[in-house]
Amino acid sequence: MKIACLSFGILLLVVAWLVILPFGGRGSFTIHMIVHMSVVAGAAPLIAIALSGTRYDLTMRWSWFSPVVASLVELFAVWGWHLPSARAFAEASWFATALEQMTFFGAGTLLWLSCLGGALDGREGRRLAGTCGLLFTSMHMTLLGALLALSPRPLYGTAEVTCFGIPLGAGVDQQAGGVVMLLVGAIVYLAGGVVLLSSALEPGKASGGPA
Repeated sequence: MKIACLSFGILLLVVAWLVILPFGGRGSFTIHMIVHMSVVAGAAPLIAIALSGTRYDLTMRWSWFSPVVASLVELFAVWGWHLPSARAFAEASWFATALEQMTFFGAGTLLWLSCLGGALDGREGRRLAGTCGLLFTSMHMTLLGALLALSPRPLYGTAEVTCFGIPLGAGVDQQAGGVVMLLVGAIVYLAGGVVLLSSALEPGKASGGPA
């Protein structure tokens, strides 16, 4: 299963970064959000599942890096890169775009890994903390997605863009991107939090049974 998750996670990154981003319309905010969600809500959890419990599981060595800390890192990464000035910087060059995408991937993977991995000792407590971290992330992604979708004016320029070959006004493009974040990001993190909570409350595991 770990190999399948790793393979599919890497495939998602390849499609997002090498197909959708360069050929879908790099200037489109909707394309940006599709790629963003593919990375943090698709590839990141799959790769975290593959790395959890292995020697590449950084949270086994970083005991201080709790899901709550990881969720705050994710918060600053997501909101920081969606400031208008940061979006303009990310679109200015492929180097800046790569820096943005690696930030998303790093923050997303570490968040999921902090929730799913770590040492066996205290795994139940980590699951409960992971539930809080994922639900908090779902909440702030819901808020950001709603702000973007309901904003009365475009925040990232006024020029018409092309999304998968379809011309869109700046306002419509931003609204569509906000809806993508609402439908994908918020729901995936919410589902992850619910699954973690259910796992932590299973009778055999909650009482200290095998993980």
